[in-house]
Amino acid sequence: MAKILDSIERPSDIRKLSPEELSTLALEIRALILETVAKNGGHLGSNLGVVELTLALHTVFDSPRDKIVWDVGHQCYTHKILTGRKDRFAGLRRCGGILGFPCRDESEHDAYNTGHASTALSAALGMAVARDKAGEKHHVIAVVGDGSLTGGVALEALNQIGHLRERLIIVLNYNEMSISANVGAWSKYLSYLVSGQHYVRMKDQAKSILRSLPKIGWPLIKAGRALEELVKKTIFPGLVFTELGIRYVGPVHGHNIQSLVEAFEMAKMYDGPILIQCVTQKGRGYQPARTHPEKFHGAGPFQISTGEPLKREWGPSFSSVFGNALIKIAKKDEKVLAITAAMGEGTGLKEFSEKLPERFFDVGIAEQHAVTFASGLAVSGFKPVVAIYSTFLQRAYDQVYHDVCLMDLPVVFVLDRAGIVPDDGPTHQGVNDIAYLRHMPHMIVMAPKDENELQHMLWSALAYGHPASVRFPKAKGLGVPLDEQLHVIPPGRSELVKDGRDLLFAFGNMVAPALEAAKALEKDGISLAVVNARFIKPLDKEMILRFARTGGTIVTIEEGIVDGGAGSAVRELLDREGRFDIRFKAIGLPLESYPLGKAEEIRAMVGLDVPGLTRQIKDLYRAPFGSAVDERKSG
Repeated sequence: MAKILDSIERPSDIRKLSPEELSTLALEIRALILETVAKNGGHLGSNLGVVELTLALHTVFDSPRDKIVWDVGHQCYTHKILTGRKDRFAGLRRCGGILGFPCRDESEHDAYNTGHASTALSAALGMAVARDKAGEKHHVIAVVGDGSLTGGVALEALNQIGHLRERLIIVLNYNEMSISANVGAWSKYLSYLVSGQHYVRMKDQAKSILRSLPKIGWPLIKAGRALEELVKKTIFPGLVFTELGIRYVGPVHGHNIQSLVEAFEMAKMYDGPILIQCVTQKGRGYQPARTHPEKFHGAGPFQISTGEPLKREWGPSFSSVFGNALIKIAKKDEKVLAITAAMGEGTGLKEFSEKLPERFFDVGIAEQHAVTFASGLAVSGFKPVVAIYSTFLQRAYDQVYHDVCLMDLPVVFVLDRAGIVPDDGPTHQGVNDIAYLRHMPHMIVMAPKDENELQHMLWSALAYGHPASVRFPKAKGLGVPLDEQLHVIPPGRSELVKDGRDLLFAFGNMVAPALEAAKALEKDGISLAVVNARFIKPLDKEMILRFARTGGTIVTIEEGIVDGGAGSAVRELLDREGRFDIRFKAIGLPLESYPLGKAEEIRAMVGLDVPGLTRQIKDLYRAPFGSAVDERKSG
């Protein structure tokens, strides 16, 4: 039997469908999303929750003429299916396939690239202002989750939207979740507006009954809308959005296509900013995702019948080792506190939050606030540990510099997902942290070679009394034993892993492949000492100069951008100390966007796997000594 989805090639096709056909189409799209994400992994819960909402948007608005901006973008799968990418959807998040986030290079229907939260309102306002200045008439729609409204930039945008009063439609997707459950006063306020699902269901049931009444149904619905506005003003005096100059409509049942279409059609007629609050269920239609929304925010491949992962990787991840080590340390030192920005589960802090809830703070999607909040704790004698993904700490660059480092405050930054991150594309790569942290005053920058060294680095970072950062990848550990007793690593002390004539200076998770490459190169007569750098700042000056003075070769390897990274730091040290008659090569990641794929696929593409490292080092030794071999980019 043919599916309705088979006939959908572009958004205009769904405008020909009856309400019943749209409901059937929603079921077919959910099935396709579930089947694809079960195979490829992806953001399941958020996408299952916005199927009807997306269908209603594309029923009412004319994309790409009308601009739909998806905040974060991890809820755009239905949008992609409806906008000509249905046949490519099987390649979601796979090398050579389509991204899991909006991408302007992928389709004209993707109005704006996203991947980080809280950006849509500012971008949409910019588009609306540009539209009016150009004398154009199209609509601009920002689709924002309630979690994204905890981000400071979203609140800054609301302030400007209310001031400018440009024609702009804001669709607020209310599902009470971001990566973790939403927290904070703003989340409570939105919950207060919704006042439970019962109100939404009763309103839609009443509309259905009235629609069935000939002649008097629609007049009563219109009268009901006026009464609803009066009730809201009575029950919810001083609505924040209204006070900001933004018309508020809602709550609207986020899984009732007719109600959504009515709300969006009405919004098209409004000459100013309007916000429509839609109540949806994250994981709608798939019970495991409803029961465990945090596990299906970003899921790996799983068994549809049970929701259980298809591939069980044994052994602890770097994240879990960090979480367990922090619990152990915090039990010994009551001054130790944990802070995250809506990433409690992902950063390994869930168990900490359960065992030491009074010492755990989830600030929501508010990285800037998280860092300055930590600085306030540190200046008052506490020892805050801020756990944030590498790519998201970029959002708090000035707070790290101004509020922590200039005052030399003992805040520890734990950067999960550092280096190459699989599947999520360029917005999620943690490749910049070495470059943007090593020039911070007083900052100590560390990278462990394995999970055991990670727990010693965490203990050390808390002992140093200065700003410190520890970076590690999104990966399982190497399976090494974990020491029971922790010790402080002297700042700047590297570790000789394998002796040799020349120096292979490796950082973090590059130590293991560097060791393999060095052993393979011995067959070609190339003798390399492999040193686990441990510290990007301060560097082990004594170790580096020991090899530089012999006049041989120095190679650095890092999983970060090489321009301004760890290799650059070593070269700068050599330049300061005098001219050495050596070969030098910094191997790392080039300055570019990284392709979609698994971590091992991307490493192979940029030459950071063992064959790639071996090839690049061989090429270095083949070149005439003294030629232009101090390349700063990977091959």
